[in-house]
Amino acid sequence: MNNKPDTNQRPGKTEFSQQVGDMAARKLKAQRHVTKTVWSGLGMMGLVGWSVAIPTLLGAALGLWLDKHYPGDHSWTIALLAAGLVLGCFNAWHWIAKEDREIHRDVGENKVDENNHE
Repeated sequence: MNNKPDTNQRPGKTEFSQQVGDMAARKLKAQRHVTKTVWSGLGMMGLVGWSVAIPTLLGAALGLWLDKHYPGDHSWTIALLAAGLVLGCFNAWHWIAKEDREIHRDVGENKVDENNHE
């Protein structure tokens, strides 16, 4: 048997207990971070699509109502449809930027964990 202490090992712990502790820590981290599946990706695309479509349709509906009840020289329908589209695109950009930040944060955490276990 080799009784020589390992310099990469935590003080006061055997190699086996360190491996068990590391595996338990990885398992707990995996439980905290739900894995991204194809279905969650499709769900995110649907969420982005609806976040653009709903404000656009609501703007068009409000514009139609305003044009019917308050006719004027300009079209409320086109103006509010465009405003709803801009609002929806901003909303979609916000969701995508948020997911991108989370993905990059998770990748950074994984790199730190890999470096700690080497």
